[in-house]
Amino acid sequence: MDWRDESSRAGMRITLDYNSITSGFIGKNGISKEEIDALLPRAREVHESLARGRNDEAHPFFNLPYQDTSLIKLLADDIAKWAENFVLLGIGGSALGPIALHTALRHPYHNLLSRRGRGKRPRMFFMDNVDPDAFGSLLAELNPEKTIFCVVTKSGGTAETMAQFMVVRALMQKALGKRKLKKHFVCITDPEKGNLRKIVQSERFTSLEVPPGVGGRFSVFTPVGLLPAAVSGIDIDELLAGAADMDKRTSEQNSLENPAHMTAMLQYLADKKGRHISVMMPYSSALRDIADWYRQIWAESLGKKLDLKGNIVHTGQTPVKALGTTDQHSQVQLYMEGPNDKTFIFLRVESFQRELPIPKIYKDIDGIAYLGGHTMAELINAEQAATEAALAGAGRPSMTIRIPEVRPFTVGQVLYLLEVTTAIAGGLYGIDPFDQPGVEEGKLLTYAMMGRPGFEGKRAELEKQKRRPEYVI
Repeated sequence: MDWRDESSRAGMRITLDYNSITSGFIGKNGISKEEIDALLPRAREVHESLARGRNDEAHPFFNLPYQDTSLIKLLADDIAKWAENFVLLGIGGSALGPIALHTALRHPYHNLLSRRGRGKRPRMFFMDNVDPDAFGSLLAELNPEKTIFCVVTKSGGTAETMAQFMVVRALMQKALGKRKLKKHFVCITDPEKGNLRKIVQSERFTSLEVPPGVGGRFSVFTPVGLLPAAVSGIDIDELLAGAADMDKRTSEQNSLENPAHMTAMLQYLADKKGRHISVMMPYSSALRDIADWYRQIWAESLGKKLDLKGNIVHTGQTPVKALGTTDQHSQVQLYMEGPNDKTFIFLRVESFQRELPIPKIYKDIDGIAYLGGHTMAELINAEQAATEAALAGAGRPSMTIRIPEVRPFTVGQVLYLLEVTTAIAGGLYGIDPFDQPGVEEGKLLTYAMMGRPGFEGKRAELEKQKRRPEYVI
């Protein structure tokens, strides 16, 4: 595919199939045309409000598909020339986007390939937790001379990421000496403020910027996602071209022709009808971590106590990830016969890179002979269609995002679609989808527990809690 060619792009556009969420397909549990029509004026208002925010740069994530990537690619190629290991230190939005891109667009066993098999690119590691066993075990296996650490935190104060950095900083200085440190760190943070920016300036580390106004969960198309992707060999220009192509489609004012509007409206209406859980189920191992990324952007953006007027509303669907066909054997029993409180978004790949024919053997065993002559690709898509049909028959609503094939152009479309869908949904709920006040309290209490100056009051609150009776058996 030449993504610069319009005819090629047209054949690689994803589509939203929402038949199985409508009342015409699943009956009273579905969304009716009248319900959609009634919401159209509100969706238009939200669209126009977001467009104004885009124009006055209040929502800069909209414009990320059109950035210049030359500096990112140059840095990535320089890193790939010498590094055997690229380790990203980050959490939440600083890691989930990069992980999703790597899982989707690189070989599923990238780190097991030879350097030539990896396209002379480093092995990639994403350390998004502070579990000491996991983190310490990785550090024990890496050659410091051949390893670069990418430290990602916009605020520069994320406790988990900065703790990782401090451990690694000491380890690398001990192994290499202070003069060699600069080569082994690249930082992605706020352009002007924050503790990591101070460290970058004092240590003279290479750094890239997270644009002001772009929150972590909307940062996959910033250097946060693009640098690791480029280091591993992903075509980030094609990725952004896919996002730009979807931007044109989601800029359409007619909601009935706008996939982001429709996805947001249908999820919102389903939630109002008691479907308080949103299950994303990719029928592709390559796309499994997009579901993980979706969990954050949907939960953190829409799970809000207060609306824009200060009313207590407690909004938000609970996002759940599943994987087809794996979770047909662990979750679908619940989905079919348990509480009817869920909507489903399937990610379906129409053409896989490998078909993998099933041989015509065991012809005398009827229970498996029928599989022979088909392919694994046929089987997984038959499983998706069957699950969708079974759920519809049970009155369980679903939508399917159909992806021609997994490549940077299509993945860029999917991620951008879900970003805009989230922003539209926030407007429909009447909340701010770009803040995360509920996350902050846990951060403050962590600071108090770890003895950060200025948080003595929080520490006192915790001490009072410890004096309560404890129920432990």
